[in-house]
Amino acid sequence: MKSDKEELTVAPDGRPQEEQPKWRTDFPIDWPEDHYVARRDFTKFMVLTSLAFTVGQGWIVLQNFFRKRRGELPVQRLAAVEQIPVGGSLVFHYPDEANPCVLVRRTETAFVAFGQECTHLACAVVPQPERNCFHCPCHEGYFDLSSGQPLAGPPRRPLPRIKLEFRQGEIYATGMEGKSV
Repeated sequence: MKSDKEELTVAPDGRPQEEQPKWRTDFPIDWPEDHYVARRDFTKFMVLTSLAFTVGQGWIVLQNFFRKRRGELPVQRLAAVEQIPVGGSLVFHYPDEANPCVLVRRTETAFVAFGQECTHLACAVVPQPERNCFHCPCHEGYFDLSSGQPLAGPPRRPLPRIKLEFRQGEIYATGMEGKSV
């Protein structure tokens, strides 16, 4: 039997060892020792957890690095100039299918294109050329039609602007301003 008082096994019911059933002597559980965590085990747990967090942060950094190295955005044909009437709009995706955008013809010669997701909670904005604004119906947000700047409601950041080029009567998206991809 153990001589040190701290090393004695204490039964959960507190009765002496002689009064315990036979199965308890066959399967002893040292209750005080059962909940004890050694410093070495705790340190190993903390080191492995820290390593996992470090690897996760490194993965995020690598993804951002490769995302920025992809270079310029693709050039994408949107429509022919005559396909969009004055005051009309066209929804398209740029630079990929995950990014909805909207092209608006303001006048005979003025076109603007912006990301269609509201900068507040990513609801789709609706162009209202007659009021010279984009409207976010989710929380009554408004953006200026020519600049994409927020005018009213909860949005505080402007809509990302799509760079446009005109080639032989065709409209092309060539890049984005105001949003990292």
